[in-house]
Amino acid sequence: MANNHLTVEVFKGKAASVNSYLFSNGQSLLVMDVLRSSEEATQLADFIKSKQLPLTTIFITHGHPDHYTGMDVLKKAFPEAEILVATAEVKQDIIGFSQWMESVGWLDAEPNLKPKSAENPSGFDYDQHINVLNANTITLQGGGTLEIKSDYHSAEAEHLTTVYSQDLNALFTSDFCYNGVHLWLGQGVDTQHIQNWKAELQNFKQKYADTGVTIYPGHGDSSDTKLFDVVLSYISDFEATIQHAETKEVAMAKMQALYPDWEQSDFLLLYSVDYHMGLKAAN
Repeated sequence: MANNHLTVEVFKGKAASVNSYLFSNGQSLLVMDVLRSSEEATQLADFIKSKQLPLTTIFITHGHPDHYTGMDVLKKAFPEAEILVATAEVKQDIIGFSQWMESVGWLDAEPNLKPKSAENPSGFDYDQHINVLNANTITLQGGGTLEIKSDYHSAEAEHLTTVYSQDLNALFTSDFCYNGVHLWLGQGVDTQHIQNWKAELQNFKQKYADTGVTIYPGHGDSSDTKLFDVVLSYISDFEATIQHAETKEVAMAKMQALYPDWEQSDFLLLYSVDYHMGLKAAN
C-alpha cells in the first residue's frame, strides 16, 4: 500500500500468526515488530535485504516475545539499525519477560535471547541494545513520520504502543486488535485488563469513526474500523463462555464453535481458557 511519502508491507509470521510491518520512503526502512522465532526472523531479514535500502530502525510495540524474539537476528543482520521502544516501561517489560523465560527454560530454544550476564557474557544485551524513544513521533531517514501513542491503560499487555501514519491513513493497533486469530487473554490479562481493553477499543471507535482509516492489527489481516466491533464481540463472547462453562473442555468447544475459522486455537485460545477457568475456580 502506498500514499505520498510512505509504503508499508506486512510480513506474516506463522508462529502465533503475528505480523511484522516494514515501512519505506524509498530511501530507508523501518521495521515494526520482529516475530516469535529466530527462524522466521531470518526470513524477515532476507525480505528486508531484498529491498536494497538501509534499515535504520527496529521498533518494538510491546513486551510480548512474539513481537520481539527476532531482535537478535535483526540486530546482527543490520548492526547499524537502532532498536527502539516508546517508553522505559516497554523496555522493562521486555527485559522482565526475557528474564522470566530464561528462569523457566523457555529460552533454551532461543539461546541468543538469554540476557547478558556475568555467567552468560555472550547473551543479548537488552539494556544496551534497546533504546527508549521518549517522543511521540518517529521520522524515517529521508522523510515520512509515524505518530506514536503509548499512554494506554494495561490491556492485552501491560504497556502497548500504537502507530498512526497520516500518509497512509493507517492505524497500527499492535495487540489491541487481532483479526481472524484468537486473542491472547491468558496469563497477565485479568478481568481489569479486559475492562481496560474494551474501553480503549470504544475510544478507538469514537476517535476513528468516519475517517476511512485502515486498521493493521498485531495478528491477522488488515481491515477497517469494523474490526473494533469484531474484537469487542469476541471479548464479550469469551467472558460469557468462561462465566457459563463448567470445564475447560466445554469453554474451548464453545469458543471454537463461535469462531471456527480463527487461527491459534491450540495456543492462544488454549492458554486463555486455561488461565481464566483457573481464576474462576480460585474464586
